[in-house]
Formats: sequence, structure tokens, C-alpha cells
Amino acid sequence: MSFTVVIPARYGSSRLPGKPLADICGKPMVQHVVERAQDSRADRVVVATDDDRIRRVCEQFGVEVVMTSPEHASGTDRLEEVSRVLGFESDHRVVNVQGDEPLIPPALINQVADNLERYPEAAIATLCERIHDPEHVFNPNVVKVVFDHRGMAHYFSRAPIPWARDLWQAGTPLSRVDVSLPESIGYFRHIGIYGYRASVLGEFVSWAPAPTERVESLEQLRALYNGAAIHVDVAAENPPAGVDTEADLDRLRQRMESRS
Repeated sequence: MSFTVVIPARYGSSRLPGKPLADICGKPMVQHVVERAQDSRADRVVVATDDDRIRRVCEQFGVEVVMTSPEHASGTDRLEEVSRVLGFESDHRVVNVQGDEPLIPPALINQVADNLERYPEAAIATLCERIHDPEHVFNPNVVKVVFDHRGMAHYFSRAPIPWARDLWQAGTPLSRVDVSLPESIGYFRHIGIYGYRASVLGEFVSWAPAPTERVESLEQLRALYNGAAIHVDVAAENPPAGVDTEADLDRLRQRMESRS
């Protein structure tokens, strides 16, 4: 069953403007992401952008580009426009790969696409990895996820979930990290790669932001609030960190240059 990778690429990043075009070992960052996506089993790879500078560069190395509205509030809105413009069937699988992850393993792209086929009741598929460091459990920038025995998500949160009542006393501040993790249950960090059925993208953009989404600032909670099932699987490989800042970019350049 075929699937399409869509790579949202914005020029106007607040922390690192022009990020998709940042040079890494002689190629723009977005080209590295495209090449990783092309190494997956995707039948089609598309860059979604609202900027002509990104479009021109992408066309130079031969990837398909769809120009999208600059008014989109999120990558999901941009994905929905691409799905609509390209006329995807309702059951077509669309994998959202962030344009700032030039080292994303192709195996993870295949994994979320495969899980949408394996679990027909899931509208969305995503990934996670096991947390071993208590500091990450208490870090609100690390999004945690809880799911059932079949991998269906119960909730995503910036808070430490589940709360180990017998180990951590009530009132423990979130800044406290000198605690151990209970051995009886795993803690999982959400990894932000998503596979969608095209039909849910159209529904998603029609839904108002959910109360939990507003509080946590986590868009995926809108889907759960509206009854869309999200399948969560432990990632087949641990993905390298993406690029948010100039320091991230420098570290990535050093890493890729050493590999070359």
C-alpha cells in the first residue's frame, strides 16, 4: 500500500531563520531530509513550503514542491492543504517528516506508515522512545506519552506521567530531578513523527483547539479530544536530535563532517 512523505519547510523560524536552507556539508538542510525520505519506501516525497526561496532550491535538486498558504498555524494545516491539492484518497497514508531532521532514519518513516496499515482503527500513528533519565521525566520540554497494551495513546503531557505516587511525595516540584524511576512501569518520550490517513487531516483542521491542547500546547491532544485514535510504537531506532538553534546546527555539521 502506497504512502507519501510530506516535509513542511518554513523559512521564518523564530530561533533560526532560513533553517531549511542552512548549508550542511555542501547541501541545504532540506535536501538532507528529502534524501532520508527518499531512502524510505515512500512512493512520493513532497516539500510543502510558503517561501519561493525554498521552492527554487528544492526544484534545483528535483523534489516535488507544493506551495502552501503562509497563514497556516501549524504543520498539520500545511499537510492538509497538500493532501487536498494533490487529491489524496481518504485512506491514503501521509507521513509528516519535519524539515529540520536531516538525520531521521528512513526506518522510522516506514514504521509509522506500516502501523497505519497494521492498525486500521488508528487515524494517526506516531513513535516514542524509553526514558531512562529522571531529569527528562520532570522536564516539561520532553513530551511524555501513555498508551495501552495495543499501543493506543491515552494521553500526551509535559508533566511526569504516570505519577509514581508511592515513590514521589505529593507536592514534589517539577524541578526536582534527584529521584529514581519506578522499575515496574516504563516512561516514554514522544517522538514527533506522524503518519495520518488523509481523511483525518480534513477533519483535524475543522476542529477547534481542545482545552487540553491549549493548556499543554500539544496539538495531538486535539485528535484525542475528538475521538481520533493515535497509535504509538516504540521507535525501531533512536532518532538523532533535530535542529532548533544555531548551536544545534553547529553540532550537526561537526557530526556529519566527521562521518564523511
